Amino acid sequence: MVGHSAGAPQIVVLTPGQQAAEFSLRNQHGETVALSARSGRPVAVMFYPFAFSRVCGSELAQIHQRWAEFADIDAALLAISCEPVHTLRAYAEALSAEPSEDHAQGLGFELLSDFWPHGEVAQAYDSFDAEKGCPVRNTFILDPGQRITQVISSPMGQPRDLDEVLAALARAR
Repeated sequence: MVGHSAGAPQIVVLTPGQQAAEFSLRNQHGETVALSARSGRPVAVMFYPFAFSRVCGSELAQIHQRWAEFADIDAALLAISCEPVHTLRAYAEALSAEPSEDHAQGLGFELLSDFWPHGEVAQAYDSFDAEKGCPVRNTFILDPGQRITQVISSPMGQPRDLDEVLAALARAR
């Protein structure tokens, strides 16, 4: 299991067909969230570089606005950055202030803090840029048994294609 454990994480390049590495991180409310708690449904484990940045903000705002599409396929999304919990709380409040397609309260998804040990989960998922000190823009699509079905990567300054993520989640059901 990865997340706030003693010792350096073991880095394994994760590819389709492999079991996703288990982790536990705190969300924007300070609650501990384990990946295994999402088993039984498709999950997108989405690493993003920085809260409040232009590209990440537009991606997450789009997810919030289109959250009903995730709900329609009963998918979970865990968005992970190396920001502290308090930053993620402010970021979630800013994102959820924008109206969404289904007008739901809150985001519908969780922002997880991989702050300390800094980037431990991102490193375990081979999704950490040590030079910049932040995650790279990788998304791991998991089936209900938490096996990786697809890895979607985008360059640092380019947003993910949300239609591609939703289609991959639908196929993972």
